[in-house]
Amino acid sequence: MQSVSDIWSMILTRLREDLSETTIKTWFDETTVVALEGNNLYLHCPNTFKRTNIQDRFLPNIEAGLKDIFSADIAVHLLDDGGLQRFQSKEEEKPVSLMESGEFTFDTFVVGPSNRLACSAARAVADAPGQHYNPLFIYGDSGLGKTHLLYAIAHVIRGKFPSAKILYIKGDEFINDYIETVRSGRAMNEFRTKYREADLMLVDDIQFVAGKVETQNEFFHTFNALYEAKKQIVLTSDRPPQEMAQLDDRLRTRFEWGLMADVQPPVLETRVAILKNKAAQLGFILSDEIAGYIASKITANVRQLEGTVKKIKAFKDLDGIEINTAAVDRALQDMSRSNEFIITPETIIKEVCRYFRLEEDQIKGQSRSRDSLNARQTAMYLIRRLTSLSLDDTGKVFGGRDHSTVLNSINKVEKKMKADPTYAETVKAIITNINSTK
Repeated sequence: MQSVSDIWSMILTRLREDLSETTIKTWFDETTVVALEGNNLYLHCPNTFKRTNIQDRFLPNIEAGLKDIFSADIAVHLLDDGGLQRFQSKEEEKPVSLMESGEFTFDTFVVGPSNRLACSAARAVADAPGQHYNPLFIYGDSGLGKTHLLYAIAHVIRGKFPSAKILYIKGDEFINDYIETVRSGRAMNEFRTKYREADLMLVDDIQFVAGKVETQNEFFHTFNALYEAKKQIVLTSDRPPQEMAQLDDRLRTRFEWGLMADVQPPVLETRVAILKNKAAQLGFILSDEIAGYIASKITANVRQLEGTVKKIKAFKDLDGIEINTAAVDRALQDMSRSNEFIITPETIIKEVCRYFRLEEDQIKGQSRSRDSLNARQTAMYLIRRLTSLSLDDTGKVFGGRDHSTVLNSINKVEKKMKADPTYAETVKAIITNINSTK
């Protein structure tokens, strides 16, 4: 088998049949061959002027020579220094996706009473896509492993069917993609082809499409196209379809066609198993005592459990700290401070403004419009619920309003949430958006 250097030498020999030696030396003296990958030949030329001239004058000759040698069309790519560097580090530039990695698989998913049904259903889908539980709808609070199961399904199907078109997308990304397609004037058929030709469509946080009329309509037709073609659909959400007040009835019905499986916070034994499993993945042993201690402190979130293990591992490796209850307490304190830093009144107000499409001064200022007042009361309620700010301090955020005003606003929000399911859904959606910024 000829080396890529031999092939390039053959090309230069063929060029000499039509070009003088002086021309060859003038334009190709700084050109070197990098690699031949598939139907692509990569050359490096650091000189911009020479590279441009080769591109404009000699590229057809090079490609013709390659076709004579291989009896196939070979595309030639001329790389500058930056292009060469990127090419040589392409493995770093294109990391293995999470669905193709070994991090989020069924083997690394700890099964317990709280998630057994969801995991079993996900395995069945991975073993026979489009044949069982289509769609599969997995719901539960954030941080309990729903996304892990999506990646695990993709990992199995990628291994069994390498040519399968697997599409993973978040609900808000689908919305943004649709809006951008409409805004930019791109052909809608390109958007539809992207989604409707998938063999496996994984949609994380599908609850975001609720209330978006046009987006829901587009997703409805996408769902139908895939379902009728017997392509597998897997959806996750923070709540079941019947609790999505603003979800189109047509979508609600279809989401319930297959199997709905909930994921609950793990019980103590499962939490301990998750901790020990994560420690093993990181290359160290977590004692039963320490695992039990962590599990007693963190009761509702798998992501926090794994984050604590990573923090402890960092203490051990970087600071030489012994893994004991004191190290656990330090890790938990650091994580708590981090969370407090992320969820601030400013973060909440920004998200409320984005959701209600208002400017910040409309919420913080003296505006008494219906929209401003509703958004302001919602923000006050969320600040009180999601932060440690007192009523007085919350009032200061909103231009120095007194604590009675804040308390009255909070009471109004709570009453409205009980009386109006749509508004309750709105508040829930804003909280989800805030948590997604972590």
